[in-house]
Amino acid sequence: MYRLLLTLETPAENLALDEALLDEAEAAGPDMECLRLWESPQPMVVLGRSSRLDGEVDRTACAARGVPILRRASGGAAIVAGPGCLMYAVVLSCERQPELRGIPHAHAYVLERLATALRVHVPTAQHAGTSDLAMADKRGGVLQKFSGNSLRIKRTHLLYHGTLLYDFDLSLASECLRAPPRQPAYRAARDHAEFITNLPLARTSLEECVLAAWPTAGELNDWPRTHVEQLVAERYGQDEWNLAFG
Repeated sequence: MYRLLLTLETPAENLALDEALLDEAEAAGPDMECLRLWESPQPMVVLGRSSRLDGEVDRTACAARGVPILRRASGGAAIVAGPGCLMYAVVLSCERQPELRGIPHAHAYVLERLATALRVHVPTAQHAGTSDLAMADKRGGVLQKFSGNSLRIKRTHLLYHGTLLYDFDLSLASECLRAPPRQPAYRAARDHAEFITNLPLARTSLEECVLAAWPTAGELNDWPRTHVEQLVAERYGQDEWNLAFG
């Protein structure tokens, strides 16, 4: 597995790069797998591939805060990210691990590995709901979410990517996002302010945990620049894509 520690200049380019890495792996064959880590230098809202914009996002609040709204290639509900939210993406070969083709198995496979690595510092870190990572609150009982995740499966490879909150302005979730249309039982109808939290880790320690979960053999130096540009021009930079399904 290769590693790519790279944040591009714009939200559109960063979202396009995750998809471009998946497409590159599809073309390269089963030996191509990679881990990417990045962090948006500005707040942004990212819709799931089929998210209903007005049902999940407060457009007025986003406009007032200057928060752009984009749409990713994977499923799930809208998220808000930015400084203090480490983003990760793993591209995995389904030919090497056929169980990844089953969506519940894919969620469990990735999230259990991450939770295991994080438990070195956060003993209560665990896979919760369908595709969350959570930990016990300071009282040690109620689970709070620190990571939301989604996936996209193609013919030979899977893209699994998500958020890891560690020093994030949590108020952005309450301001920019509406209550999600689907909620895991452990959320217990809590609003964003009560439900989400930051990991008690510095970014360097968090990166070390993710790299421990996904050991890599070297840097991916030749990332797909041209394909990123194409995806931005065709979709990620276009309102027709980002603001569809209003």
